Amino acid sequence: MSIPQSGGGPIEHHAQLAEYLAEGCKPKADWRIGTEHEKFGYCKDTLRPLPYDGPRSIRAVLEGLRDRHGWSPVTEGGKLIGLEKDGANVSLEPGGALELSGAPLETIHETCDEVNEHLREVKDIADEIGVGFIGLGAAPIWQHDEMPLMPKGRYKLMDAYMQRVGTMGTTMMRRTCTVQVNLDFGSEADMVKKMRVALALQPVATALFANSPFFEGKVNGHKSWRARVWRDLDADRTGMLPFVFEDGFGFERYAEYALDVPMYFVYRDGKYVDALGQSFRDFLKGELPALPGEMPTLSDWADHLTTIFPEARLKKFIEMRGADGGPWRRLCALPAFWVGLMYDQGALDAAWDLVKGWDAETRDALRIAASVDGLQAQVGGVNMHDLSREVLTIAEAGLKARACPGAGGLIPDETHFLNALKESVETGKVPADELLDRYNGDWGGDLSRIYGDYSY
Repeated sequence: MSIPQSGGGPIEHHAQLAEYLAEGCKPKADWRIGTEHEKFGYCKDTLRPLPYDGPRSIRAVLEGLRDRHGWSPVTEGGKLIGLEKDGANVSLEPGGALELSGAPLETIHETCDEVNEHLREVKDIADEIGVGFIGLGAAPIWQHDEMPLMPKGRYKLMDAYMQRVGTMGTTMMRRTCTVQVNLDFGSEADMVKKMRVALALQPVATALFANSPFFEGKVNGHKSWRARVWRDLDADRTGMLPFVFEDGFGFERYAEYALDVPMYFVYRDGKYVDALGQSFRDFLKGELPALPGEMPTLSDWADHLTTIFPEARLKKFIEMRGADGGPWRRLCALPAFWVGLMYDQGALDAAWDLVKGWDAETRDALRIAASVDGLQAQVGGVNMHDLSREVLTIAEAGLKARACPGAGGLIPDETHFLNALKESVETGKVPADELLDRYNGDWGGDLSRIYGDYSY
């Protein structure tokens, strides 16, 4: 989840909303890779989720990272709720999952080094206090009432609102985890093509990274229960954004869409002001009920953009949001997948050629089928296994064309980060399939075995 935005002056005219997004345009030499991943923490002896306070807690992990590994604290209301260092952030998801929001880096080699260093630091602290962390798309056993709500004002407001819209908002907040990558664009036209490819191919990412076949102690019938949860969260702010594929889409059209998404809050003087369900359009007129007579700033607009949750999200960069949290190899594979598709023009054009004939119904059907069946999904004439193979071929070619070496030049490019995904395509099995095999095989139906066998 995002932190409060800062640095924006008053909004004096409507055009500033789209201009804010357009400020993200960068020359290709300045494009970067930002990877985020979430993971569930638990007490090793009880296998229960971590509370915020106590000797084995989220706060204890944050304090250990701060004191032993040089992270600077981020507080809210006197509570330690995050950390920052060298352009990266460690933050808390609503139910206590720990998130690394990585620094903007040039290569996937650097991104993977960052992920591995973070996991080493977390394990260093966690082992000492009897805590473990596991990467899954959904909590496999825990019930809603077991999950604490972290002490962040944003989450308190969201939790209240989620209980009034959709059916699975509080489940998303407390019991799902994702890995995502944030990528840049060079122009409005480049953004448009990337958004279209990103949305159309999120179901492929959902299928390849599916890693949540269990929920509340049972097999749930989906390869990605996390993706299932997102489909019944809040229709106003989620989904596949069919307007992105319409003629004339650009920064202005996305701004208009965002204006129609109901607000959650306004951040003032270190506190979250309740604006649940209110309209940013009213805010622009000085008529927001939560702050009558007050006009919004660009920081308020930036905050509002963080409360929109489509499968691909536009800010001053594009967020790819379709993948389950998972094992460390896939934490490096996700940026490789999307960078390969997005950061080489030939690959981006090939990806668009692959999907440009699909209609909105096909894209939505693929999203649903990917969450249920993973690589075995079939929608009309589209076979997810075959599609994934084609997409990986394009991504691999894109990474080869980038030719970004690692290990002091000993590794010629970034293609090896796709190996975990290529193995899935070769075997037809994604992490969810492997988990189900273990559950029905050597685990003998004992789902508690997942912690010992799959934790970081």
